[in-house]
Amino acid sequence: MKIKNPNQAKRISKLLSLVLRHQPQSIGIKLDNAGWVDVDALLNAMQRHRSGKGVNRNILDQVVESNDKQRFEYSGDGSRIRARQGHSIEVNLGYAPAEPPKILFHGTPDSVIPKIRESGLKKMARHHVHLHIDVETSRQVGARRGRPVLLKIRAHQMHEAGHVFYVTENDVWLTEEVPPEFIDFPNPLRQSDA
Repeated sequence: MKIKNPNQAKRISKLLSLVLRHQPQSIGIKLDNAGWVDVDALLNAMQRHRSGKGVNRNILDQVVESNDKQRFEYSGDGSRIRARQGHSIEVNLGYAPAEPPKILFHGTPDSVIPKIRESGLKKMARHHVHLHIDVETSRQVGARRGRPVLLKIRAHQMHEAGHVFYVTENDVWLTEEVPPEFIDFPNPLRQSDA
């Protein structure tokens, strides 16, 4: 059975983000310390939840495969699933430190620029600050909550100064914080540029 309605895929993806990153208890599942849950346990719990009715393994596979940001991953044997990053609950994803490229990007709404100029990028409720190698992904992230601003992060300089970076399988770079001295602040992007 194929997902015919893009809204259905989006709804399922949002539910997965909620339960695999923030509130597993909302559908009665528990993640292990690395963020994994048994696929069968997840599917059974989703069947009991209004937004997860009718989701089977085939549909779950389609959502995981087609997610534009590749937010989810299966274990090697396909028996478990987890979110790759973005957790607000305590998990240890097990990523090894990695040397970042010279420049990474972060998209953010223009309304928070004064605070970022003052104190840098903070992880807030998440485990890490998320950075990207490509401009387009960063622009999309920044546009979610307002007029986007693209920040250029001097990641390699940060690394040389002792900041630790990790990279996920879907090319999201993670770090604890980005002090303002490593951020280049451009002017806000026009909506047509986002």
